[in-house]
Amino acid sequence: MQLGIIGMPLVGKTTIYELLTDSKEKISNSGKANMGMARVPDVRIDYLSGLFKPKKTTYAQLEILDIPGLVPGAEKAASVFLEAVRQADALLHVVRLFDDPSIPSLNGEIDPLKDIETINYELLLADLDLIEKRIERINKNKKKNLMLGELALLERLKEAVENEKPLSSVEIDKEESELLVNYRFLTTKPLLIALNVSEDALINKDYEQRAELFKYSEEYHLPMLEVSASIEREIAELDGEEKNIFMAEAGIEEAGIVKICRSMYHRLGLISFFTVGEDEVKAWTIEQGSVARKAAGKIHSDIERGFIRAEVVEYQHLKDLGNMAAVREKGLFRLEGKEYLVKDGDIVHFRFNV
Repeated sequence: MQLGIIGMPLVGKTTIYELLTDSKEKISNSGKANMGMARVPDVRIDYLSGLFKPKKTTYAQLEILDIPGLVPGAEKAASVFLEAVRQADALLHVVRLFDDPSIPSLNGEIDPLKDIETINYELLLADLDLIEKRIERINKNKKKNLMLGELALLERLKEAVENEKPLSSVEIDKEESELLVNYRFLTTKPLLIALNVSEDALINKDYEQRAELFKYSEEYHLPMLEVSASIEREIAELDGEEKNIFMAEAGIEEAGIVKICRSMYHRLGLISFFTVGEDEVKAWTIEQGSVARKAAGKIHSDIERGFIRAEVVEYQHLKDLGNMAAVREKGLFRLEGKEYLVKDGDIVHFRFNV
Protein backbone atom coordinates (compact mmCIF):
# COMPACT_ATOMS: atom_id res chain seq x y z
CA MET A 1 0.00 0.00 0.00
CA GLN A 2 1.29 3.42 -0.96
CA LEU A 3 0.85 6.68 0.95
CA GLY A 4 1.23 9.84 -1.13
CA ILE A 5 2.29 13.06 0.61
CA ILE A 6 0.74 16.11 -1.07
CA GLY A 7 0.56 19.85 -0.53
CA MET A 8 1.62 23.23 -1.84
CA PRO A 9 5.35 24.03 -2.23
CA LEU A 10 7.43 24.86 0.88
CA VAL A 11 4.98 23.47 3.42
CA GLY A 12 7.27 20.80 4.94
CA LYS A 13 6.22 17.78 2.87
CA THR A 14 9.72 16.56 2.18
CA THR A 15 10.73 16.98 5.83
CA ILE A 16 7.76 14.81 6.85
CA TYR A 17 8.81 12.29 4.16
CA GLU A 18 12.39 12.24 5.47
CA LEU A 19 11.15 11.65 9.01
CA LEU A 20 8.69 8.92 8.01
CA THR A 21 11.29 7.04 5.96
CA ASP A 22 14.13 7.74 8.42
CA SER A 23 16.21 9.25 5.61
CA LYS A 24 19.73 10.03 6.76
CA GLU A 25 20.37 12.55 3.99
CA LYS A 26 18.41 15.59 2.89
CA ILE A 27 16.22 14.87 -0.12
CA SER A 28 16.88 17.16 -3.09
CA ASN A 29 14.02 18.89 -4.87
CA SER A 30 14.24 17.32 -8.34
CA GLY A 31 10.67 17.98 -9.42
CA LYS A 32 10.02 14.23 -9.37
CA ALA A 33 8.34 12.11 -6.72
CA ASN A 34 10.61 10.51 -4.09
CA MET A 35 9.81 6.99 -2.89
CA GLY A 36 10.81 5.21 0.31
CA MET A 37 9.60 2.82 3.01
CA ALA A 38 8.30 3.82 6.43
CA ARG A 39 8.26 1.59 9.48
CA VAL A 40 4.88 1.56 11.26
CA PRO A 41 5.73 1.96 14.99
CA ASP A 42 3.94 -0.55 17.20
CA VAL A 43 4.34 -0.93 20.97
CA ARG A 44 3.05 -4.50 20.66
CA ILE A 45 6.04 -5.46 18.51
CA ASP A 46 8.30 -3.71 21.02
CA TYR A 47 6.84 -5.82 23.83
CA LEU A 48 6.95 -9.11 21.89
CA SER A 49 10.55 -8.47 20.88
CA GLY A 50 11.48 -7.89 24.51
CA LEU A 51 9.67 -11.06 25.55
CA PHE A 52 11.02 -13.46 22.91
CA LYS A 53 14.41 -11.75 22.33
CA PRO A 54 14.54 -12.79 18.66
CA LYS A 55 17.51 -12.48 16.32
CA LYS A 56 15.41 -10.20 14.14
CA THR A 57 12.44 -7.86 14.70
CA THR A 58 10.35 -6.74 11.73
CA TYR A 59 7.71 -4.01 11.86
CA ALA A 60 4.90 -3.42 9.37
CA GLN A 61 5.82 -1.04 6.57
CA LEU A 62 4.18 1.50 4.28
CA GLU A 63 5.50 2.72 0.94
CA ILE A 64 5.76 6.52 1.01
CA LEU A 65 5.63 8.78 -2.04
CA ASP A 66 6.77 12.40 -1.67
CA ILE A 67 4.82 14.13 -4.45
CA PRO A 68 6.13 17.48 -5.79
CA GLY A 69 4.14 20.47 -4.54
CA LEU A 70 1.18 21.73 -6.54
CA VAL A 71 1.90 25.09 -8.18
CA PRO A 72 -1.37 26.74 -9.23
CA GLY A 73 -1.32 27.72 -12.91
CA ALA A 74 1.68 25.54 -13.80
CA GLU A 75 0.02 23.07 -16.17
CA LYS A 76 2.95 20.67 -16.61
CA ALA A 77 3.65 20.51 -12.88
CA ALA A 78 -0.06 19.97 -12.18
CA SER A 79 -0.07 17.03 -14.60
CA VAL A 80 2.89 15.42 -12.79
CA PHE A 81 1.17 16.07 -9.46
CA LEU A 82 -2.15 14.49 -10.49
CA GLU A 83 -0.56 11.42 -12.06
CA ALA A 84 1.47 10.76 -8.90
CA VAL A 85 -1.65 11.22 -6.76
CA ARG A 86 -3.47 8.71 -8.96
CA GLN A 87 -0.86 6.04 -8.08
CA ALA A 88 -1.28 6.45 -4.31
CA ASP A 89 -3.72 4.40 -2.22
CA ALA A 90 -4.11 7.13 0.42
CA LEU A 91 -3.09 10.76 0.80
CA LEU A 92 -1.42 12.80 3.53
CA HIS A 93 -2.00 16.51 2.88
CA VAL A 94 0.62 18.64 4.67
CA VAL A 95 -0.60 22.18 5.30
CA ARG A 96 1.69 25.01 6.39
CA LEU A 97 0.90 27.14 9.43
CA PHE A 98 4.45 27.92 10.62
CA ASP A 99 6.11 31.26 9.85
CA ASP A 100 9.83 31.07 9.03
CA PRO A 101 11.53 33.98 7.19
CA SER A 102 14.23 31.59 5.93
CA ILE A 103 11.56 29.53 4.13
CA PRO A 104 9.44 31.92 2.06
CA SER A 105 5.81 30.90 1.64
CA LEU A 106 4.07 30.70 -1.72
CA ASN A 107 2.87 34.18 -2.79
CA GLY A 108 4.13 35.53 0.54
CA GLU A 109 1.09 34.37 2.51
CA ILE A 110 0.19 31.63 4.96
CA ASP A 111 -3.44 30.68 4.42
CA PRO A 112 -4.10 27.04 5.42
CA LEU A 113 -7.79 26.96 4.47
CA LYS A 114 -7.02 28.36 1.04
CA ASP A 115 -4.29 25.72 0.55
CA ILE A 116 -6.66 22.91 1.56
CA GLU A 117 -9.37 24.16 -0.79
CA THR A 118 -6.89 24.66 -3.66
CA ILE A 119 -5.69 21.05 -3.47
CA ASN A 120 -9.24 19.72 -3.04
CA TYR A 121 -10.40 21.73 -6.06
CA GLU A 122 -7.65 20.26 -8.27
CA LEU A 123 -8.59 16.73 -7.22
CA LEU A 124 -12.28 17.41 -7.87
CA LEU A 125 -11.53 18.87 -11.32
CA ALA A 126 -9.48 15.81 -12.25
CA ASP A 127 -12.34 13.51 -11.21
CA LEU A 128 -14.87 15.64 -13.10
CA ASP A 129 -12.76 15.48 -16.25
CA LEU A 130 -12.56 11.67 -16.00
CA ILE A 131 -16.32 11.36 -15.39
CA GLU A 132 -17.27 13.65 -18.29
CA LYS A 133 -15.00 11.82 -20.73
CA ARG A 134 -16.46 8.46 -19.74
CA ILE A 135 -20.04 9.76 -20.03
CA GLU A 136 -19.24 11.08 -23.50
CA ARG A 137 -17.78 7.71 -24.58
CA ILE A 138 -20.82 5.81 -23.30
CA ASN A 139 -23.24 8.14 -25.08
CA LYS A 140 -21.39 7.57 -28.36
CA ASN A 141 -21.23 3.81 -27.89
CA LYS A 142 -23.58 1.68 -30.03
CA LYS A 143 -24.04 -0.64 -27.04
CA LYS A 144 -25.09 2.21 -24.75
CA ASN A 145 -28.19 0.26 -23.65
CA LEU A 146 -25.90 -2.25 -21.94
CA MET A 147 -24.22 0.49 -19.90
CA LEU A 148 -27.22 2.43 -18.58
CA GLY A 149 -26.46 1.47 -14.97
CA GLU A 150 -22.92 2.81 -15.22
CA LEU A 151 -24.17 5.95 -16.98
CA ALA A 152 -26.71 6.68 -14.22
CA LEU A 153 -24.02 6.20 -11.57
CA LEU A 154 -21.60 8.52 -13.38
CA GLU A 155 -24.31 11.20 -13.60
CA ARG A 156 -24.76 10.95 -9.81
CA LEU A 157 -21.02 11.26 -9.29
CA LYS A 158 -20.85 14.23 -11.64
CA GLU A 159 -23.56 16.03 -9.69
CA ALA A 160 -21.63 15.50 -6.44
CA VAL A 161 -18.36 16.83 -7.88
CA GLU A 162 -20.10 19.85 -9.42
CA ASN A 163 -21.38 20.60 -5.90
CA GLU A 164 -17.75 20.39 -4.68
CA LYS A 165 -18.35 17.17 -2.77
CA PRO A 166 -15.67 14.44 -2.87
CA LEU A 167 -16.74 11.15 -4.41
CA SER A 168 -16.06 9.47 -1.06
CA SER A 169 -19.23 11.22 0.21
CA VAL A 170 -21.44 9.48 -2.38
CA GLU A 171 -23.14 6.33 -1.13
CA ILE A 172 -22.76 3.45 -3.59
CA ASP A 173 -23.68 -0.20 -3.21
CA LYS A 174 -21.58 -3.29 -3.92
CA GLU A 175 -22.86 -3.65 -7.49
CA GLU A 176 -22.04 -0.01 -8.26
CA SER A 177 -18.57 -0.43 -6.73
CA GLU A 178 -17.91 -3.20 -9.23
CA LEU A 179 -18.82 -0.84 -12.09
CA LEU A 180 -16.13 1.58 -10.91
CA VAL A 181 -13.41 -0.98 -10.21
CA ASN A 182 -11.21 0.21 -13.10
CA TYR A 183 -11.55 3.92 -12.35
CA ARG A 184 -8.82 5.67 -10.39
CA PHE A 185 -10.72 8.56 -8.88
CA LEU A 186 -8.77 10.92 -6.64
CA THR A 187 -11.43 12.06 -4.18
CA THR A 188 -12.28 8.51 -3.13
CA LYS A 189 -8.84 8.00 -1.57
CA PRO A 190 -8.52 8.02 2.24
CA LEU A 191 -7.18 11.46 3.24
CA LEU A 192 -5.52 12.81 6.37
CA ILE A 193 -4.56 16.46 6.83
CA ALA A 194 -1.38 17.21 8.80
CA LEU A 195 -1.24 20.79 10.05
CA ASN A 196 2.47 21.69 10.16
CA VAL A 197 2.61 24.24 12.98
CA SER A 198 5.40 25.99 14.86
CA GLU A 199 6.90 24.55 18.04
CA ASP A 200 5.06 27.07 20.26
CA ALA A 201 1.76 26.45 18.49
CA LEU A 202 2.07 22.69 18.96
CA ILE A 203 2.81 23.02 22.66
CA ASN A 204 0.30 25.78 23.44
CA LYS A 205 -2.45 24.63 21.01
CA ASP A 206 -3.06 28.29 20.26
CA TYR A 207 -2.67 29.76 16.80
CA GLU A 208 -4.65 31.78 14.29
CA GLN A 209 -7.35 29.84 12.45
CA ARG A 210 -7.12 26.76 14.71
CA ALA A 211 -10.82 26.79 15.61
CA GLU A 212 -11.77 27.53 12.01
CA LEU A 213 -9.66 24.66 10.68
CA PHE A 214 -11.11 22.08 13.06
CA LYS A 215 -14.63 23.31 12.31
CA TYR A 216 -13.85 22.78 8.62
CA SER A 217 -12.52 19.30 9.48
CA GLU A 218 -15.78 18.39 11.21
CA GLU A 219 -18.00 19.87 8.52
CA TYR A 220 -16.28 18.07 5.63
CA HIS A 221 -15.36 14.89 7.57
CA LEU A 222 -11.66 15.48 6.95
CA PRO A 223 -9.50 14.10 9.80
CA MET A 224 -6.77 16.50 10.92
CA LEU A 225 -3.83 16.25 13.27
CA GLU A 226 -1.22 18.76 14.37
CA VAL A 227 2.48 18.18 13.88
CA SER A 228 5.58 20.36 14.06
CA ALA A 229 8.17 19.17 11.56
CA SER A 230 10.89 21.16 13.36
CA ILE A 231 10.14 19.45 16.71
CA GLU A 232 9.88 16.07 14.99
CA ARG A 233 13.37 16.51 13.55
CA GLU A 234 14.73 17.26 17.03
CA ILE A 235 12.98 14.19 18.45
CA ALA A 236 14.39 12.00 15.65
CA GLU A 237 17.95 13.07 16.51
CA LEU A 238 17.63 12.00 20.17
CA ASP A 239 17.91 8.51 21.65
CA GLY A 240 16.41 6.70 24.63
CA GLU A 241 16.12 8.71 27.81
CA GLU A 242 17.10 12.01 26.15
CA LYS A 243 14.13 11.65 23.80
CA ASN A 244 11.75 10.85 26.68
CA ILE A 245 12.94 13.85 28.70
CA PHE A 246 12.64 16.21 25.72
CA MET A 247 9.11 15.04 24.91
CA ALA A 248 8.02 15.22 28.55
CA GLU A 249 9.33 18.79 28.90
CA ALA A 250 7.53 19.79 25.69
CA GLY A 251 4.32 18.11 26.87
CA ILE A 252 4.32 15.71 23.91
CA GLU A 253 2.90 12.27 24.74
CA GLU A 254 3.52 10.76 21.31
CA ALA A 255 5.60 11.87 18.33
CA GLY A 256 3.55 13.28 15.46
CA ILE A 257 5.27 11.00 12.96
CA VAL A 258 4.07 7.98 14.95
CA LYS A 259 0.50 9.34 14.90
CA ILE A 260 0.65 9.95 11.15
CA CYS A 261 1.98 6.48 10.37
CA ARG A 262 -0.52 4.67 12.56
CA SER A 263 -3.47 6.80 11.40
CA MET A 264 -2.72 6.22 7.72
CA TYR A 265 -2.18 2.49 8.28
CA HIS A 266 -5.68 2.19 9.71
CA ARG A 267 -7.28 4.57 7.19
CA LEU A 268 -6.01 2.23 4.51
CA GLY A 269 -8.05 -0.50 6.19
CA LEU A 270 -4.94 -2.42 7.26
CA ILE A 271 -4.31 -4.46 10.41
CA SER A 272 -1.35 -6.48 11.70
CA PHE A 273 -1.07 -10.03 12.93
CA PHE A 274 2.15 -11.30 14.51
CA THR A 275 4.37 -14.34 14.27
CA VAL A 276 6.80 -14.86 17.14
CA GLY A 277 9.81 -17.00 17.98
CA GLU A 278 13.51 -16.99 18.74
CA ASP A 279 14.45 -16.33 15.11
CA GLU A 280 12.06 -13.46 14.41
CA VAL A 281 9.15 -11.43 15.75
CA LYS A 282 7.29 -10.01 12.78
CA ALA A 283 4.21 -7.91 11.99
CA TRP A 284 2.35 -9.04 8.87
CA THR A 285 0.09 -6.56 7.07
CA ILE A 286 -3.34 -7.70 5.89
CA GLU A 287 -6.59 -6.01 4.97
CA GLN A 288 -9.19 -5.88 7.74
CA GLY A 289 -11.67 -8.72 7.21
CA SER A 290 -9.09 -11.22 5.90
CA VAL A 291 -9.66 -14.88 6.75
CA ALA A 292 -6.95 -17.08 8.24
CA ARG A 293 -6.16 -18.93 5.02
CA LYS A 294 -5.64 -15.67 3.11
CA ALA A 295 -3.49 -14.32 5.96
CA ALA A 296 -1.37 -17.47 5.77
CA GLY A 297 -0.69 -16.65 2.13
CA LYS A 298 1.04 -13.43 3.21
CA ILE A 299 3.76 -15.60 4.73
CA HIS A 300 3.99 -18.14 1.90
CA SER A 301 1.70 -19.48 -0.82
CA ASP A 302 2.49 -23.05 0.32
CA ILE A 303 1.05 -22.31 3.77
CA GLU A 304 -2.17 -20.99 2.19
CA ARG A 305 -2.41 -23.98 -0.17
CA GLY A 306 -1.77 -26.60 2.53
CA PHE A 307 -3.59 -24.80 5.37
CA ILE A 308 -4.72 -27.10 8.20
CA ARG A 309 -5.44 -24.76 11.11
CA ALA A 310 -4.33 -21.57 12.82
CA GLU A 311 -3.14 -21.53 16.42
CA VAL A 312 -4.21 -18.14 17.78
CA VAL A 313 -3.39 -16.15 20.91
CA GLU A 314 -4.65 -12.62 21.51
CA TYR A 315 -1.82 -10.15 22.13
CA GLN A 316 -3.48 -8.68 25.24
CA HIS A 317 -3.88 -12.13 26.84
CA LEU A 318 -0.16 -12.82 26.37
CA LYS A 319 0.80 -9.40 27.70
CA ASP A 320 -1.46 -9.78 30.74
CA LEU A 321 -0.21 -13.28 31.61
CA GLY A 322 3.45 -12.84 30.61
CA ASN A 323 4.16 -16.12 28.81
CA MET A 324 2.61 -18.70 26.48
CA ALA A 325 2.48 -21.42 29.17
CA ALA A 326 0.19 -19.26 31.32
CA VAL A 327 -1.99 -18.51 28.29
CA ARG A 328 -2.44 -22.26 27.67
CA GLU A 329 -3.23 -22.91 31.34
CA LYS A 330 -6.01 -20.31 31.23
CA GLY A 331 -7.49 -21.95 28.11
CA LEU A 332 -6.86 -18.85 25.99
CA PHE A 333 -4.93 -20.69 23.28
CA ARG A 334 -7.32 -21.31 20.37
CA LEU A 335 -7.43 -23.46 17.24
CA GLU A 336 -9.16 -21.75 14.31
CA GLY A 337 -10.15 -22.88 10.81
CA LYS A 338 -9.49 -21.36 7.40
CA GLU A 339 -12.54 -19.03 7.54
CA TYR A 340 -11.56 -17.43 10.87
CA LEU A 341 -11.45 -13.64 10.58
CA VAL A 342 -7.99 -12.60 11.75
CA LYS A 343 -8.10 -9.72 14.24
CA ASP A 344 -5.64 -6.89 14.71
CA GLY A 345 -3.01 -8.04 17.21
CA ASP A 346 -3.58 -11.78 16.85
CA ILE A 347 -0.45 -13.87 17.40
CA VAL A 348 -0.74 -16.73 14.92
CA HIS A 349 1.07 -19.96 14.16
CA PHE A 350 -0.13 -21.76 11.01
CA ARG A 351 -0.19 -25.53 10.66
CA PHE A 352 -0.03 -26.73 7.06
CA ASN A 353 0.82 -29.70 4.88
CA VAL A 354 1.86 -29.71 1.21
